[in-house]
Amino acid sequence: MISEKLRRLASAATSMLALLTMLAGCATPVATHDDADLPFDQAAATATDGLISQTKKLPAFLAKVEAKLAKRGVVVDPMIDGSSGQQTMATKVLEQRVAERVRVDHAQFDVLPFEAASLARAQYLLTGTMTRLDAAQAGVARGAIRGSFRINLAMTDLKTGQVVAQAAARARDEGLDTNPTAYYRDSPVLVKDKVVEGYIRTSETPPGSPADRTYFERIAAATLINEATTAYNADRYPEALSLYRSVQATPAGEQLRVLNGIYLANWKLGKTAEAEQAFGKVVTYGLANNSLGVKFLFNPGTTDFWSDSRVSGPYGLWLKQIARQATAAKVCMNVIGHTSHTGSEQINERLSQQRAVYIKQRLESEAPELAVRTKAAGMGFRENIVGTGTDDARDALDRRVEFKMAGC
Repeated sequence: MISEKLRRLASAATSMLALLTMLAGCATPVATHDDADLPFDQAAATATDGLISQTKKLPAFLAKVEAKLAKRGVVVDPMIDGSSGQQTMATKVLEQRVAERVRVDHAQFDVLPFEAASLARAQYLLTGTMTRLDAAQAGVARGAIRGSFRINLAMTDLKTGQVVAQAAARARDEGLDTNPTAYYRDSPVLVKDKVVEGYIRTSETPPGSPADRTYFERIAAATLINEATTAYNADRYPEALSLYRSVQATPAGEQLRVLNGIYLANWKLGKTAEAEQAFGKVVTYGLANNSLGVKFLFNPGTTDFWSDSRVSGPYGLWLKQIARQATAAKVCMNVIGHTSHTGSEQINERLSQQRAVYIKQRLESEAPELAVRTKAAGMGFRENIVGTGTDDARDALDRRVEFKMAGC
């Protein structure tokens, strides 16, 4: 009799546990946002805690039981700047702060290395961006240098591809180092294709919605790209080149980060012919996707290329390949010059136009048929990506020249 009662109680408890689990699984968490400007470390902690709180779907006692049974593995795809798609020193610090907060204050999770082997063991994928707010968003006067960031974090279930939690917070820029890491500093182009844009969108996706498909389906390749980029940043160029090539050989390897990495590693190794061929593929990819922004840097206030040959040395190679690939593709292009935020609007409008004209003329000297297929235009600083006006590596992308497809 007693054993029968125990059996019934156990059965009832099991049924209740299953019901609570089902109800908890059906509940969709609500993204958390903090719109007050906080010190950077506090903002990172606030966003992290808000993210983790949404994963606690079960009642407290069930959560404790679950924690005892097994920790939930989390991999962190390296965080990036939401405007440029670059990894910067600041995004690396954000990533470190978030991972440390999860390890120390949220013991139910186990932060695993971002490696291919970890994907099979982990339950969640954590992504994050920090994006400098424009003047209106930051609540400052129009034209002022933007001084705060929006941090976005998202947690995606690796098995289902669903975002299970998303949180945001605002951080003050209190001397943050926004210099890009070596790979992005050396990059000749804006490395922001559909995969990178998908990462950014995923970090902003509300709970209950799927992660960006273009990004999520390439997560295994992303682990290898990260390994290659880490090698490049550590000056291990032969290793970086080998890893980028191994990614390129996979079905998910046709990405701008990979093609750009092959160019950079070859250039660093002094393999000029291979670097030129690799840059040609970067150009072909950019033209095919109508997104090719090249970092041609000029001496201040002039149309002369930057005097330091360590910077401007490969520009002739770049121009030759842009002309060659544009001619082969028989495309018509708008050549659009951009400037940083330094100086007056009128001066920058004129200067960006003059620089676009100069690039157009250089292309025509390489391929005369492009004379009727290209038009020059200047945007001044109206389409800044970074917007700091520092005129150094931090805002080099703001001084880019873009090539946009146009009707012939």
